[in-house]
Amino acid sequence: MSLLDEFDSIRALSDALHARRLSAHELTTSALQAARAYSDPNLFLHIDESLSLAQAQAADALLAGGQAPALTGIPIAHKDLFVTRGWRTTAASRMLADYVSPFDATVVARLSDAGAVSLGKVSCDEFAMGSGNENAASGPVQNPWDPTVVPGGSSGGSAAAVAAGLVLGATGTDTGGSVRQPAALCGVSGIKPTYGTISRYGIIAYASSLDQAGPIARSARDLLLLLDTMSGFDPMDSTSLETCDQVPNLPGRIQAAFDQADAYFNTQGSQPLAGLRIGVPKEFFNAGLSDQVARATESALRVFESLGATRVSISLPRTELAIPTYYVIAPAEASSNLSRYDGVRYGYRTEHYTDLADMTSRSRTEGFGEEVRRRILVGTYVLSHGYYDAYYLQAQRVRRMIVDDFQKALGGQCDVIMGPVTPNVARPIGDNRQDPIADWLADIYTLGVSLAGLPAMSIPCGFSHGTHPLPIGLQIVGNYFDEGRLLALADRFQQATDWHQRKPGQQ
Repeated sequence: MSLLDEFDSIRALSDALHARRLSAHELTTSALQAARAYSDPNLFLHIDESLSLAQAQAADALLAGGQAPALTGIPIAHKDLFVTRGWRTTAASRMLADYVSPFDATVVARLSDAGAVSLGKVSCDEFAMGSGNENAASGPVQNPWDPTVVPGGSSGGSAAAVAAGLVLGATGTDTGGSVRQPAALCGVSGIKPTYGTISRYGIIAYASSLDQAGPIARSARDLLLLLDTMSGFDPMDSTSLETCDQVPNLPGRIQAAFDQADAYFNTQGSQPLAGLRIGVPKEFFNAGLSDQVARATESALRVFESLGATRVSISLPRTELAIPTYYVIAPAEASSNLSRYDGVRYGYRTEHYTDLADMTSRSRTEGFGEEVRRRILVGTYVLSHGYYDAYYLQAQRVRRMIVDDFQKALGGQCDVIMGPVTPNVARPIGDNRQDPIADWLADIYTLGVSLAGLPAMSIPCGFSHGTHPLPIGLQIVGNYFDEGRLLALADRFQQATDWHQRKPGQQ
């Protein structure tokens, strides 16, 4: 039992801390005890009580001064892909088993500057490569709703920590759906903003043109607090956006956009979403979509219609091509990014070797897990002489077409796009070990959005039936820099439903 169990939102907890009804120190102490006692030993990869309590003491000093930011004293967890001073950063890999960074990632620094307290580092798929959080060197993470099924990946540890009530917010990264998919499978909310909105500085790279950080929390309003703090231009990241189409990427932008959309909705009476056009891609409702996910998605769309929105049928004709396109581009970039782990400068080094080439080969073979090795080999192959034009350049051309498909829809046919996040609910742990491509196919609804660099989020919208009901998520996709409105729409849905309030053991 943790003191966090008494609060259902970051805002409510923040109000209690600012009113001095409890201290950040006692809250952090309670949260650390709960994290240590949690039934899944693979969830937290590194906890350091002294570091967390020092941050809590600093937060109490800010709170005592009366000018503390909203996140002051709030316990959060960081995906083990964000480098952190003090806590180990391993990317859930044997390759970086004992690595401690001399600096904080920009995201970590911004949340720390806002007064948030880190409970430690949570597991992920190794180097963010996976869809089930089974590829971590420490072992698979369990879904809090059913310990026999996966929490999703690669940010499965972040989503599981929020779903289990160990933290009210966590950081994640989304390369092809790795914030949205685990949020959906764990019954929490998560958002991937427009590519370039959040600095990638200090995030261990997987695929640089796709990687984007995003928060995971229980509700849209909690996501807003985290995302607004995390976002903003960073000169340390060459892919960080300062302006785009006259939209400044500055702290406070997303909060302002949310407030503007929310104020407009408040003027519409019983039909707050009147005039909103929701595009529903026909390609998302194909033979691969399970009946239970289809029913939950349809029910969620009807809620939006009851709030005044209008449903519009649209087409994203290259939806299926997003899978081969992503699994050419992402492994190619991973092959380049992970070449630095050679056993020479840092990271794992094999004990037995004959020469430099043998040392590098053995170090990489022993240090990387099976899925990472698989993607490196795929990426190296598509970049090799004789295949670069046929595979990599062709994938980049298709990527441009996928972007055009989304822009055609969002540029005039609809205002937002909605549909399922995953074809099915969470699968059993180990279910796809003999067929790794099955996990790749399960990303069909999230990959296109990532290739286009668009903002998208997942919110809880229902549960499966059976002995152990499992969560189902709804995906909401917007145009570039539309995060504020997406969060406002999700908030309206969460005011009308209670799916986001349900917790494991209460279903």
